[in-house]
Amino acid sequence: MEATATGVRAQAKQAMLEAILTAARRQLAEVGPAALSVRAVARDVGMASSAIYRHVASRDELLTLLITDAYEDLGAAIETAESEAERGDYAGRFRAAALGARCWALAEPHRYALVYGSPVPGYIAPEATIGPATRGTAVFARILVDATAAGTVTHVSRSQIGHAVLVPQVMHEFLPGVSIELAALGVLCWAEIFGLISFELFGHLVGSVADNEAFFDAGVSEMVDRLGFG
Repeated sequence: MEATATGVRAQAKQAMLEAILTAARRQLAEVGPAALSVRAVARDVGMASSAIYRHVASRDELLTLLITDAYEDLGAAIETAESEAERGDYAGRFRAAALGARCWALAEPHRYALVYGSPVPGYIAPEATIGPATRGTAVFARILVDATAAGTVTHVSRSQIGHAVLVPQVMHEFLPGVSIELAALGVLCWAEIFGLISFELFGHLVGSVADNEAFFDAGVSEMVDRLGFG
């Protein structure tokens, strides 16, 4: 009986936390992360402002929950998109993963801006956000690892990025067996993907690009060629 009661309390606590996050996402879209207010979230869920602090201790903790939640959702979107491509089609997997990132960002612009936009003044993300932040990146890394293991990388464009720039831990944890040239280009392409997304989402392509989707696809195709996927 005690175990059942404990389970019910845990479910109720989780449900309340989900309600708080849902309200916080709405506020994020309305006022932005810098103006996020725990008290306003409490009002939105019909809770006394003093009671909400039993679930989130501060605005910074609420921001951390939102950031972790956004990274996890983005990572899941990239994983789902990439999983639909044939395992041996490394170019297709790369394109699918890139498109998955773009589609999620366009559907969740405020959450994307929270993790890839301007830093929130006074907030320093804790280490707890690192794991979720690498979930999507790990998908792109696995494609490079798998392509290398299969021996299908036909050529790799020369890059000036090398051991002096890449963190050794990145090679060890995410890119085992991958050449430094391919690893360097992989990191560069990962940055380019999110650069293209950010330029589109924040309006920097207006007046320069007529078809954002075609521009993104062309950019990803060039990345695929440079990475040697064919």
